[in-house]
Amino acid sequence: MERGNYSQVTEFILLGFSTDPIVQVLLFHVFLILYMTTVAGNLLLMVAVRSDHRLHSSMYIFLASLSFLDICFTSITIPNMLSNFLRAKKSISYAGCLVQVYSFLLFGETECVLLAFMAYDRYVAISNPLRYSVVMRTTACVRMIGVSWLTGAAISSVDIYFLCTLRFCTFTTIDHFFCEAPSLMNLSCSDLYLINVVKLVGSSILLLVPLPFILYSYSHIILVVLRIRSRRYKAFSTCTSHLIIVILFYGSAIIMYMKPEHSGHLSDKLLSMFYTTVTPMLNPLIYSLRNKNVQVAIRNYGRSVVVSNPHILGSV
Repeated sequence: MERGNYSQVTEFILLGFSTDPIVQVLLFHVFLILYMTTVAGNLLLMVAVRSDHRLHSSMYIFLASLSFLDICFTSITIPNMLSNFLRAKKSISYAGCLVQVYSFLLFGETECVLLAFMAYDRYVAISNPLRYSVVMRTTACVRMIGVSWLTGAAISSVDIYFLCTLRFCTFTTIDHFFCEAPSLMNLSCSDLYLINVVKLVGSSILLLVPLPFILYSYSHIILVVLRIRSRRYKAFSTCTSHLIIVILFYGSAIIMYMKPEHSGHLSDKLLSMFYTTVTPMLNPLIYSLRNKNVQVAIRNYGRSVVVSNPHILGSV
């Protein structure tokens, strides 16, 4: 984009998906249901892991951490989008936009690293089950989660530093449903060469480095599962489901963040929907809520709540 007269930007206008009032009301209800489903599913998983000591193993600690990330991930985008569906002026302040971009990058980049550690956890469990409890101790699991957050925080801080240097000319309308780094860069009239290099390096570290390891881990797991005679179909189904979710998350993110230019068209918005809405909603269902141990933990927690609060049944 050509350099022009820079202006002091105080807010941005988010175009969202449609300007039709009827469509906006319909989308409001659709995304409200998706958001409530995402929060409820992930909260259920976190409660189950917290309340049942039998789930205090590395696998479930990772899953609870993923659920927390998914709630944060969706909560920085969908609530603001829901309010914009009902407002005539769909604006967000400049500071609010940068906070949204930073939070989105922090949670998203942390999840990229966490998914790789989760694949390693399953890889050790399948390939070396006798040493699993030694290799994947609780302390090792907590360290891996800490590394995920530190990596996400470090790279997102570098990203937001360069995004804060962007200057904007006349246009302050973002053709997206939330403030995302590529859309913000597309709107800027600054020289984007350096920030594109930074984005490419960061995206390569977080998207292209963990993905081959995750694919290798799950491929190895599937090969081992195929040699297991008992409950082969269920184990194979679970592993392939995990792999599908990972491919959806990484695939859409790679397409979005590795390409040099962003059109802001519907295709970009649909890509963003995969990693902001679809995968956070599916994660608890695919990874855990079909797990019998998690189901038992949720039922036990429900019974304990009813026993300690008998008036709940009387009010229903």
